[in-house]
Amino acid sequence: MIKYIRRFFSMLAENIRMSISNIFANRLRSFLTVLGIMIGVTAVIALITTISAVSTSISDSFTSMGAGQLTLSISGNDIKPGLNAENLETLKKIEGVVGLTPSVSLSASFVCAGERDTGISVKGVSDYYFVREDDLVKRGRKLNQFDVDRKNAVCLIGEEVLETFFYGENPIEKTVYLNGIAFKVVGILNEDAASDVIIPYTTALKMNSEAFVTSVTLYLSSPDISKSVTEKLEPVMDAMFSFEEDTYSIVTMEAIENTMTELLDMMSALLAGIASIALIVGGIGIMNMMLTSVTERTSEIGLKKALGARPGEIQMQFLIESFMLSMMGGVLGVLFGIILSMVMCNAMGASFSLSYGAVVLGVGFSAAVGILFGWSPARKASKLNPIDALRSA
Repeated sequence: MIKYIRRFFSMLAENIRMSISNIFANRLRSFLTVLGIMIGVTAVIALITTISAVSTSISDSFTSMGAGQLTLSISGNDIKPGLNAENLETLKKIEGVVGLTPSVSLSASFVCAGERDTGISVKGVSDYYFVREDDLVKRGRKLNQFDVDRKNAVCLIGEEVLETFFYGENPIEKTVYLNGIAFKVVGILNEDAASDVIIPYTTALKMNSEAFVTSVTLYLSSPDISKSVTEKLEPVMDAMFSFEEDTYSIVTMEAIENTMTELLDMMSALLAGIASIALIVGGIGIMNMMLTSVTERTSEIGLKKALGARPGEIQMQFLIESFMLSMMGGVLGVLFGIILSMVMCNAMGASFSLSYGAVVLGVGFSAAVGILFGWSPARKASKLNPIDALRSA
């Protein structure tokens, strides 16, 4: 038993030595073969790692934007086009809801000191909006409950409006006109604000001559209870709209995030599949090289078989050579793939995180390519007739 084990390892070491010698004896051909595998592995690792990093970045952005909140969009019906103040109070009482803010959007003309601009985005919200967006106000004050209840004509302006109409001035307490209605500026929004101007939602409804709210954001006590709150919210909304279908929709950031993740996973699989084509092409290159090598070394194979080499040993030699070529390409592909991933993540502003699954996939695929595409030439070599092989020398 020990004798056979020693013979096996001795033969394995000799085959590895001969494979290395043959690879370096055909440097250019070996380089081009390795290059095909390397490009395929580099592409697989770079694409999967980069998409994974981008997916994580998007997921973090969704979490920071919408952790612990639900968005309620109302389409209503002919009798009830939206939610009134009584309905909003009912929503506040749902277990798990700690607050809410209606959202009323409109486009308005903005006039100040004789200067005018149209298409200014105005958003109407409640005072609770600033409880959750605590750092939204750069200077001045936030909206309060008194502003909402009294439908006060007060507003907070964004950075763009500030630079356009109040460059070098302090706009606090100054009067501006939105669609011809006088508003007092009470605060300045920071650069992260999504709207140019924010006013009380009750004032926005009055400007639109509306009495119903069609968009509401519900804030939850914990991000983990969005599903349970949704289950409690649905029967309440059904009752408000007489159980008619398609009168409202509930959107969670979790649902959007899951949809985005599914799309990115599909894209990752698609791109990895396309990149794998390069590996297959590289595998064909290995097969071509090994078939050529078998033809060139026919006399050597015949001599080995005449001296007692077994078909399995001949086959092992060519498989080892094929495997070594593919693994050289695989290792180089991993190194270049990691470097390319770092560059791409940095260019996209995503946080680089090495995908070990991509590395295993790339190396495993390259090893499989070496074995699969090297098997046929190795089998051909092992089946050569020693007399015919020696005669061809």
